[in-house]
Amino acid sequence: MRTLSLIEGQFRANEKSCAARQIEEKSVICVCNSTYCDELTREIPQKGHYVTYTSSKTGSRFKKNFGKFKPIRGQEKCKYFFELHPYKMYQTIEGFGAGATGTAGYNVKSLPRPAQENLIKSYFSDKGLEYNMLRVPIGGSDFSLSEFAYNESPIDDYDLTNYTLSNEDYHYKIPIIKRMMDVSKSPVYVIASTWSPPKWMKYYTDNNPTCGFLKNEFYQTYADYHLKFLEKYALEGIPVWGITTTNEPTVAFTDIPAKICIAFIAKQMGKFIAENLGPTIRNSTFKETKILALDDQRYTITSDFYDIINNYPKVLDYIDGLAVHFYFDTSTPVQTLKDLHERYPELFVIATEACRGNLPTDEKRVDLGSWERGEDYIKDIIQDLNNNIIGWMDWNYCLDTNGGPNWGGSYVDSPIIVDAVKGEFLKQPMFYAMGHFSKFIPRGSRRIRVEEKSSSKGTDEVAFVTPQNTVVLVIYNE
Repeated sequence: MRTLSLIEGQFRANEKSCAARQIEEKSVICVCNSTYCDELTREIPQKGHYVTYTSSKTGSRFKKNFGKFKPIRGQEKCKYFFELHPYKMYQTIEGFGAGATGTAGYNVKSLPRPAQENLIKSYFSDKGLEYNMLRVPIGGSDFSLSEFAYNESPIDDYDLTNYTLSNEDYHYKIPIIKRMMDVSKSPVYVIASTWSPPKWMKYYTDNNPTCGFLKNEFYQTYADYHLKFLEKYALEGIPVWGITTTNEPTVAFTDIPAKICIAFIAKQMGKFIAENLGPTIRNSTFKETKILALDDQRYTITSDFYDIINNYPKVLDYIDGLAVHFYFDTSTPVQTLKDLHERYPELFVIATEACRGNLPTDEKRVDLGSWERGEDYIKDIIQDLNNNIIGWMDWNYCLDTNGGPNWGGSYVDSPIIVDAVKGEFLKQPMFYAMGHFSKFIPRGSRRIRVEEKSSSKGTDEVAFVTPQNTVVLVIYNE
């Protein structure tokens, strides 16, 4: 049976269970509305006791079993046997979360107010997944309701005199983010990323007619574009924990049909960070804001990041870490992360975007009840965490039944699907896959060494010591 399990300590609580709806030839989805939504609470375990939480393709969702540890007399009695080394510690976890796009906020507000509250609590409350990170587009993205950037006019406005937030910010991003912050028991770290500046900052070539490159005269203006966003969101009561240096700047050089983007070759990106963005942020009142390079696929570490540093070593004076995306991880050697950590142990790495249903070969954009898409998340998160990544973020926290809406018509799947007509939202296996990590690995947890001692390899696993001094073991059994 395909399962994802988590082992911690004993607790007892009464929770609302999944209102399951079986999808033919798939797994179940859990249905929530204005009057009912499943929930899960967690308590500090008693010494010597444990509880297992299991989700399975056959329909279990955080199913709990309680027990007490006892001595094992001979490994041959155990189908699986894990040896934990709690004093062999690695990276410290910052958190888990999702993208707070205009599209996601629009979908939340399409529900009745009580259902909205249940959706927000499902992600951020102590009876939900306990998310503590959000990624917010600076201006428009591919999951906005319209194509836009800030300060689109007047053109050639070096000083950004008309820099104002959009209706999308005021209606679908800021209010929802603040409600998420209100229900979260820990600070919500916001990471902000730009997809594209206004078109007047860019020039286009025959080889790059869609994304465009940043004009030389606007390198500093583009840095100021990021700083002004920090100022505007701070005034709205939303501090930004980190910014990235531009979303997927290499997409322009691939066959991926991007519709809103800006291209950077390594030398250009190095110049932008070392001479403009880095000094601008570090010399401002937001000097403590984390700066994350790349915000692109894992393979760009070797194809671009090392070139950036070779051309502009001073970049290392300004960046705190790297942001990587989930796509193409299965074709990228995990050794890429190992090598990065060995070469630059002072830099942290956060996975900032993931989704399924994005490939041209996918028959369905939204595939309700797909356990396989949940497995894709599970395997990638475990692999990333075992290779020093300190946080993992999903893309849109919710989409509609088509996988949208968005202005470009590029639909994908999401852990929560909103059915506004029925006034309900549907929690997919991807939602529970995320929860087996975010719910039980709080900020400040330290990864520890774990070894599987079973006779034949049948699981993937990762283990942590939490700030509450409990040990958490997440196991994926295919």
